[in-house]
Parts: sequence; structure tokens; C-alpha cells
Amino acid sequence: MAYDADCIFCKIIQNEIPSTVVYEDDVVKSFLDLTQTTPGHTLVVPKTHVADIFAYDADLAAQVFSRIPKIARAIKASDPAIVGMNIINNNGKVASQSVFHSHFHLIPRYSDTDGFGLKFTDNSADYTPEKLQQVAAKISAQLNAD
Repeated sequence: MAYDADCIFCKIIQNEIPSTVVYEDDVVKSFLDLTQTTPGHTLVVPKTHVADIFAYDADLAAQVFSRIPKIARAIKASDPAIVGMNIINNNGKVASQSVFHSHFHLIPRYSDTDGFGLKFTDNSADYTPEKLQQVAAKISAQLNAD
């Protein structure tokens, strides 16, 4: 496992900083977020230091991602008032990543007025089918470059 001595999540993983653990195994540590955006707001953190989604390899991604549904189901089952869940992974400062150790927020949703929300801007009027195809082709070319 790779650790970063200056990383708050690495310190939590190594029990140098206390946390309220929900789940832990050899790959991830999952604990309650101190902000508790909604009750049960939980973080899933890989035990190896990886800055963001761009640094994952396929094996680490498979190991970490495969645990998220199990933890999400446990959160949902813990309270019958939970009717949905947002699973969020921020990558880079511009995307609101504040701790540069990859982590996933599991935010239980109780209603559309529970204090959390997302806003998606509709820019569909700016995109013709041809322009969408150009964007898709640029992305696909990068997938084929690997």
C-alpha cells in the first residue's frame, strides 16, 4: 500500500486520526463524513494513496468500485426513511475535490428538500448531432489510444 504522510485520509486509514468506521477490509476504509450533509453521509476511501480517478488502474478500480454497492445497500437498509442516494466522486480542485486522496461520497437522500442537491445546466441547444459526434469521436480516439 502506498501512503502519503501529509494526507489526512492516509492518517485516518492508519488510525492516526480517529474516524467513525462503517466498513473496513484490506482494500477500503469507509467512514462517516464529518459534515453529515445528510444523516449517514459516508466516504469510501481506497487504502492505497491514489490522488484521483485518473490515477486508478483497472485492478484498483475493480476492487474499490465493487465494494460501493455493498456499503450503499447497508446505508439504505439502516434507515427506512432513505429513499435514494447520490454517489459522488470529485476529481480536481475545479470539480470540488478538497482532499487529494480519491474518495467516494455516499449521500443518503431522504427527500428533495433534505439539504442536498445537484444542478445540471442544459446546454442541449448548443449541440447539433454533428457537434455531439465530434465530441464523441475525440473521446473515442483516446480510448482507442490505450
